[in-house]
Parts: sequence; C-alpha cells; structure tokens
Amino acid sequence: MAQQGIHGVWANRWTFVLAATGSAVGLGNIWKFPYITGENGGGAFVLVYLLCIALIGIPIMVAEVLLGRRGRQSPINSMRYVAKEAGLSSNWSAVGWMGVLAGLFILSFYSVVAGWALHYVFQTGMGAFEGATREVSQGVFGELLSNNTALISWHTVFILMTVGVVMAGVTRGLAMVARVLMPLLFVMLIMLLGYGMAAGDFVGAAKFMFSFKVSALSWDGVLIAMGHAFFTLSLGMGSIMAYGAYMPSHSNIGQTVVTVGVLDTLVALVAGMCIFPIVFASGIEPSSGPGLLFQSLPVAFGNMPGGLFFGTLFFILVSIAAWSSAVSLIEPGVAWLIETGKFNRVTANLVLGGASWLVGISCALSFNLLADFKPLFLANRTPFDFLDFLTAQVMLPLGGLFIAIFVGWRMAKAVMEDEMDAEGHPMLDIWLFVLRYISPVLVVIVFVITLMNTFAG
Repeated sequence: MAQQGIHGVWANRWTFVLAATGSAVGLGNIWKFPYITGENGGGAFVLVYLLCIALIGIPIMVAEVLLGRRGRQSPINSMRYVAKEAGLSSNWSAVGWMGVLAGLFILSFYSVVAGWALHYVFQTGMGAFEGATREVSQGVFGELLSNNTALISWHTVFILMTVGVVMAGVTRGLAMVARVLMPLLFVMLIMLLGYGMAAGDFVGAAKFMFSFKVSALSWDGVLIAMGHAFFTLSLGMGSIMAYGAYMPSHSNIGQTVVTVGVLDTLVALVAGMCIFPIVFASGIEPSSGPGLLFQSLPVAFGNMPGGLFFGTLFFILVSIAAWSSAVSLIEPGVAWLIETGKFNRVTANLVLGGASWLVGISCALSFNLLADFKPLFLANRTPFDFLDFLTAQVMLPLGGLFIAIFVGWRMAKAVMEDEMDAEGHPMLDIWLFVLRYISPVLVVIVFVITLMNTFAG
C-alpha cells in the first residue's frame, strides 16, 4: 500500500492536469516547437512527433507520476521508498537526487531568459518597438545583454516570483498556478490567435506548419522529434514525480497523463499559429530561438495595427509560460528539505532560491562579462551554455532512462496494478511493453547521437 503524503494533495484531477501542463508548457513550446515543425516537414513532422510522444513521452511520464504517487514524498525519498518496497538498494534514490539538482540548475539559467521576457513586457508596452526596424530591435536586445545591472535585476525578479509561489505551498501556491495562470495563458493564446488570423498571414503560417512535406522530413528531423517529445513534458527533472506525489489517489494516471500530453502539444501548435502569421505578414525570416523571440517579433508587432498591445500581451504570455514551468523546477528540492525536518517552506525556498539565484548570476553574465570565460571544467563553455548542456543532454535523458528501467524492470507488477487500478487491463501490458523495450532504446538513441553531434561540432 502507498504511504500517506506530508505535503498535501491536489484538490482534484484537473488541478494536477493544469499544474503538470504548466510544468511542461515553457519557452520551448512558444518558439522551438513551432519552428522545428515548419523546418522539418510540417504535418509529417507533427505525426512523427505525436508517435514519439506516444512511445517516449507518455510512457515515461506515466512511470514518473506512478513513482511520485506511490512514494508521496520528494523524488529523493519517493525513490528510496519504492526501492525499499521492491527490496532494492537505497542507491536508487540517486535518480531523485539527479532530478532535484537538474531542476535547480535549469532554474538558474532559465530565470535569465525569463527575465528577458519580463523586460520585454515593459519595453513593448512603453512603445520601444513602435515602427522599429530590425536594426533597432537588435540594438535593444544587444543593449539588454550588455547591461549587467538589468540582467541581474530581472533574473532576481523572476527568482522572487518563483520562490513566492512555492512558499505558499501545494494547495495555495502551486494550485494557484494551475487554477489561475494556466487558464489565463489559454485565454491569451486564443486572443493572440485571433489577432494572427485578423492581422497576419494565417494561410502562409498554416502552410509552413502543416503542409504534409514528407520529403522535408529527414532522419535528423525524426531525431529532433524524439528529443523534443522527451524534453517537452519536463521528464527526468523531478518535477512530474513531485507533482505525482500530490495527485489524488482516485485519479486515473494513464488518462491524466494523456490529457497533459494533448494539452502540451495543443499549446505548442496554437503558439505557432499565433507567431508565424505575424512573422510572415512582416516578411521576416522565421529564425529559431532568441532571434525570433527577442528580435524578429518585436519588429513585427511594432509595425502592425494594434501591435503594441498584442506584443505586450505576447510577452506576458511568454512570462507566464516560463513562470508556470519554473515553480515546478524548485518544488522537488523544497519538498526534500521540508522532509528532513530542519526546514519549513519559507526557509527551504530561501535556501534553494538563493542558491539558484547565485548560480544564475554567472549565467546572466555569460553574455558579456563572462562571455570569454570557458574553462576546461565547464567543458570549454560559458556557465550558461554548460548548465544547458549538462541538464538537457546528460541529466534529463539519464533520469528518464533510469525511471523507465526501474518501473519497467524492477518494480513489481502488482504494485503498478494497485497504483493504477488496472489489474488485468490490456492497456497496462501494452504500456509496460513500450516502457521496457521501446522507450529506453529511443532515449538512448537521442542521448548518444546528441552527445556525438555535440562533441563532433
């Protein structure tokens, strides 16, 4: 029998769905997924991506939620509990440790980029991009990256926003993100979608994202789909395991996780149909990453009717997406500190938030003062790039792989049946087969090839 939790439980299944979707929906959904879809065959890529979600993302997410709900504690202690229950070594708690550390490392550099989005809410709202050219937009972004005070200030504001929510606890803080911020994000997406339809090149955007171009889908594109299917659901970083610990015992894990996967994909697709009509109507090249978000789009919004209002709304949307993801990054560590009995929610947040803030300062300065600081112990990378590499390409894939191996091969089937209320259900056997034989192989392929490409480059 699963043990009782000490942190609280979500009010209902939908609170978990919205909270987990908030964890999954982040900056990558807003710019990365729409762009890689358009570049890799549109509708053909979406189909491959959905297949990868079904074979990698959802099976491992179900396993991670199951571990969290079974243990009802932080990822570290949940892994220790389920390992003991299975008669295994407590060393399996290392999976939880790796997830907790990965979350804190990600928060350190994620908060820097989220700080840029907060800065742009005010820049756009005050008319900095009204009638702006590409050169003006590049100048504004370059000025931000060279301003240490601004970078550290916005990084600090975002960390305080994140810590403030998590301090309030599971029902008042994290659930607020689910019940308030996520519906607000959906409303903003719909408003921006309407604006894209009215003022942008909606047909051009639809062709870019959904034309079924099999010839444009290479093996590299398939690899990209596999990688994004894993990373988009926040797997391997402890967040989903921690959120699973707060999941009501009567909620169906499989149905709930599928709902999260559908919502996450839907948000990414709608975000693309918000962004690219504006991009194409302005004759701007749909570049990837910060170039699109912080240089191209401000020019587009600044030269369109009503663009300043909707541009400001867009950067508020980006900030909310980042915020809802960030609170899930620090929660696993906070839960563990509370479980030691030496910290309450306030002190635990201050310790971990302060640690992420300190590490994040080096990430904020990676674009100017520390741009040439690429020591061997950081693999010849700046602090920002090193933490990005360490978490995305090493810690998260390993975390997901070990979760799949533990649940698939080491956990008793009777425990799964009990936790999922699925005794004798054929879907349990299908999920278990995928988790054992398909998901780990695909994660290893992504892990190895990505590392090879990284070091070959």
